[in-house]
Amino acid sequence: MSRNPDVPSIQAFRYAAGLSQDQAAVRYNEVAGHQTSLGGTTINAWETWARTRGSGSPPPFSSLLILATAYSRGPLGVAKEDISPSDLVAEAYERLAPEDQIALKALSARNSGWNEGPKSPAAIGTTTSLPAGSNIIGPDFNLTVPTVDFGNPEICVFTLPNLRPGNLLDLTWETFGFGLERIIRQIKNVGGRLDVDICFGVNEAGLVMATFLASAQFSRCAIGYLRCNRARNGITLASNSFYPDSGEAPTILICDFEVKHANVVGYLAHEIRLRYPNALLYFAVFGAMTKGSNLEVASFDDLTGAQIMRAAEFSAVFIAATMSPPGIEPPLELR
Repeated sequence: MSRNPDVPSIQAFRYAAGLSQDQAAVRYNEVAGHQTSLGGTTINAWETWARTRGSGSPPPFSSLLILATAYSRGPLGVAKEDISPSDLVAEAYERLAPEDQIALKALSARNSGWNEGPKSPAAIGTTTSLPAGSNIIGPDFNLTVPTVDFGNPEICVFTLPNLRPGNLLDLTWETFGFGLERIIRQIKNVGGRLDVDICFGVNEAGLVMATFLASAQFSRCAIGYLRCNRARNGITLASNSFYPDSGEAPTILICDFEVKHANVVGYLAHEIRLRYPNALLYFAVFGAMTKGSNLEVASFDDLTGAQIMRAAEFSAVFIAATMSPPGIEPPLELR
């Protein structure tokens, strides 16, 4: 999808598998055990539907399952990459039939660890772990967050239990990468294709997030840097912050490592809007602190920074994990 940003997701995945439409149809029939006789014209109809409203025809839920398996086999038919059916219709999800949307949502909830690391422990009621030496990852749960008009407000978040209460939870690179993959999946399933002009990283940990997201999700868009310094009455932005050039009304993603009580994101959103008038701002944060001890919060407003994020009027919010006080520490103590 990064190599082919101008085509719908379902077509980009076909390109990645190295298949023509006719070859994709052959692969589809192979996966279906030759109980189907799909042709390249059907593949074309699905891709046309994803590209243009009112044209083509949508793939049914059952076909998305088969197509995801077919494309996961790669150009030579021997790869074993996991592809989520939801990713195939990322930008056109809301135009599917309601029952297909429900089926995809249920599948995503059941397989929230699909292509994201370990299987979600939500189904078995226990915590699980990433590779040896990594952090304990708690259950997944769905959280309704502010999002774009007609977008998908539900994101799948995981919990970060702290086995040493009162101490910062030191994250490993495995956990950090796991969280970034979760944010990428949320962005893909926001309900439409999100094209970002600039990814801003808040301090060094946020800059690492912005770098990964810009490369993996936004076709290597421009990367900005917001260096925050503490001041007596709040924070200020250091002179070595970097603001890339952009056209009018850019779409900007601000990446921060954690959200607690302080209104840092509100200040940063204000400063960004001053420099980029009419910008559309999105916000991605790795860890959001909860008000209570239960990390599986029932509502977005159960997060300590909920009102701060609402007041910033972001077009959409993406959250990888929930955490308890006093918070989390990034790998190598990036600041």
